[in-house]
Amino acid sequence: MFTGTAYAAGQSAGGPSGLSAFMPIIILFVIFYFILIRPQQKRAKEHQSTLDALKSGDTVITTGGIYGTIVRIDGQVVTLQCSDKVRIKITKKAISGKVDPSALAGGEEQ
Repeated sequence: MFTGTAYAAGQSAGGPSGLSAFMPIIILFVIFYFILIRPQQKRAKEHQSTLDALKSGDTVITTGGIYGTIVRIDGQVVTLQCSDKVRIKITKKAISGKVDPSALAGGEEQ
């Protein structure tokens, strides 16, 4: 009779149920979503809308740190004028963002 009681006690002392075992993992994923994934998606959408709104005459900075004025846009290729007789071709994705031309002129030395 003693072995039957021990067996029943062993069966009743189980671990957490199925859903409650995964609850910490679910909570961790939700936290990562709101702290990391969602802000990154928002920044990517804003950057894409900035790239779509580019036009000739805009002053931009590239991811490499080159300032220039857009001379021509051919699909995904942008021609920048960096100096008087210096023009370079880059992809649209290499543009970090638009720059205010008045702020750029104030930083130059003469």
